[in-house]
Amino acid sequence: MSTQSNAIESARDALVKRVNRKTLWRLMPFLMLCYFINYLDRSNLSIAAVNGMNEDLGLTATTYGIAAGVFFIGYILLEIPSNLALHKFGARKWISRIMVSWGAVACLIAFVPNANWLYTMRFLLGVAEAGFTPGILLYLTYWFVQKNRGLANSLFLVGIPLSNVIGAPVASWLVAIGHDIMFGLTGWRFMIFITGVPAVLLGIMCWFFLTDRPADAKWLTAEERAVLIEEMAKEDAGEVHEASALGALKSARAWILGLGYFGLVFGLYAISFFLPTIIRGFQEMYNVEYST
Repeated sequence: MSTQSNAIESARDALVKRVNRKTLWRLMPFLMLCYFINYLDRSNLSIAAVNGMNEDLGLTATTYGIAAGVFFIGYILLEIPSNLALHKFGARKWISRIMVSWGAVACLIAFVPNANWLYTMRFLLGVAEAGFTPGILLYLTYWFVQKNRGLANSLFLVGIPLSNVIGAPVASWLVAIGHDIMFGLTGWRFMIFITGVPAVLLGIMCWFFLTDRPADAKWLTAEERAVLIEEMAKEDAGEVHEASALGALKSARAWILGLGYFGLVFGLYAISFFLPTIIRGFQEMYNVEYST
């Protein structure tokens, strides 16, 4: 009897591992690509700045910094409401809405005539993108138990370094080839327009590709759906959901983690938005030219 029980348990463990692996391969490459485009559309301003945008729009270092930073005002204001909407309307619909709207706004930035319009469109880009990253992190809790969630979250966040390693050179190449190719746009405007288009396309794909919950996953067999639902329900049953926004604000742990994350993203975005400008300054200061 014990041997039979062990065999059944081993078979079930193998099935759980297979379902987790299948879910990772189904969701994570697509979500990683979405985050790749997300981060590129936030930070492509840094490539545009040193390739004619500052001169065309009359931006100083200060006004460029305002254009880069005003994005986060819209993002912060709508982040929590957007996440609540995702929970209400479903991940498939809401993530699709986020991506199509941010892609449309990102494309329109290519046509701004002056600094004030740039500020406005960057603010609206933040509004449109709000809730994407925390929304995806919430979405992953619907599919992965806690012990597997760290891997899923890490794979999703790989989109950031990939955007820097691959996206920045591609953006620079688009600037170089983009003069007068389309709508009479200069190179930096062409680059901003083209890097906004994938978000719209991926947003449309989200509508058809993503699945809100394991119970709706037609790409899993009935047996696989059942075991995934059971695993998620088992974990949910062991959790106590007694929390509030006020309680979170009173939590010392939340403040410590928030301050740590602030330090992380402060340095990350300082590099993302200003590194091309710093390198351009080195070229002018030391009369050298870096290869591209």
